[in-house]
Amino acid sequence: MGFIPTIRLVEFVPPTPHPLWKLCPQMGITDVVVKVNPDLTGLPDPWRYETLASIVSRLKSAGLNVVGLEGDPFDMSPIKEYGAAEDFSLKEHREVAIAHYRELLESMGRLGIKLLCYNFMVGKGWSRTGVREGRGGAKATYFSLVDAKNSTPIKTDGSANASPSRKAGTLVEASDKSELIISHDQVWANYEHFIKSVMPTAEKCGVRMSLHPDDPCLPSLGGYARIFGSVEAYDRAYAMYPSTSNAVTFCQANFKLMFTNPDNPVNPVNPVKTLSDLARHFGKRIAFIHARDVEGTKEDFTELFHDQGDVDQLALMRVYRELGLDVPLRGDHVPEMSYDRELTPEGTPGYFTLGRLFANGYLKALIKSAAEAR
Repeated sequence: MGFIPTIRLVEFVPPTPHPLWKLCPQMGITDVVVKVNPDLTGLPDPWRYETLASIVSRLKSAGLNVVGLEGDPFDMSPIKEYGAAEDFSLKEHREVAIAHYRELLESMGRLGIKLLCYNFMVGKGWSRTGVREGRGGAKATYFSLVDAKNSTPIKTDGSANASPSRKAGTLVEASDKSELIISHDQVWANYEHFIKSVMPTAEKCGVRMSLHPDDPCLPSLGGYARIFGSVEAYDRAYAMYPSTSNAVTFCQANFKLMFTNPDNPVNPVNPVKTLSDLARHFGKRIAFIHARDVEGTKEDFTELFHDQGDVDQLALMRVYRELGLDVPLRGDHVPEMSYDRELTPEGTPGYFTLGRLFANGYLKALIKSAAEAR
């Protein structure tokens, strides 16, 4: 038999000891992705080979193999916000940060880490307004543009157990400020400079840089322009530097919300058709998959358990297989379940532990069912 492409289930784990370090091998999951920001690791200079190697070694001692990095590895504001404020108007600051990024890619290549899930969310990372009661009383994270103006936002940094790094995921008052701190044109210029500066190194080192959508996928947030909230933006980014290293993180819920607009709904009854078409549009450009679902619109949505929602997850898994994708997939945000805080008192909403155990069992069954389909 020839090579049969497979979707490989991985987990996003903290870079310091956590219950998931023991639970993952028990679930049969040994490949992991990790965020290496110093706020989380306690180690400086994550771009250095020695630093990254020590993080990989920590996880290897727990039987876990690091196959990818995810999130901002260090303060990326000099790159993303260049020209937005006096502090970040100096070319030297940006070029130093880009040099560190290139060194990170080289260190990844030496360690055999071939995936870097990155984003270009300016001002802050992924953001939620708070939690709503979900199925059986579980606490589901949500975002509401209206509530954002009148509530104290929860902190979210995309990690499983740590405090957020600079501007990572706190929602700054209103998201619809009339005057932007940085314009869309400037963010696009910053992105083009960044991607053309680092992509040759990614190619040389065999690393696929997999772009994650803005979350939420709004045109601006907290006074900062956001550019990756549409499929057209992804195609524009790829056209800047066509390469297998210039890849896509197919975050299902974010892409679904791009098509779910109350003013112009696109097939709201069966959105999986839209997602399937989009997966086929990207094809082999997809290097990483985030599996999750939401209900609502990009202006107001609630995150769900993986078996909820109107996306036919099994059909989508079959599309991934049809496309010949041989890439990692992880379950993304999950509701907080009863007893979660007893297991991980310092957990981050969306990244508590028990819901992830449920999600991984469900996703393993989907992957197996898709593989057995003939």
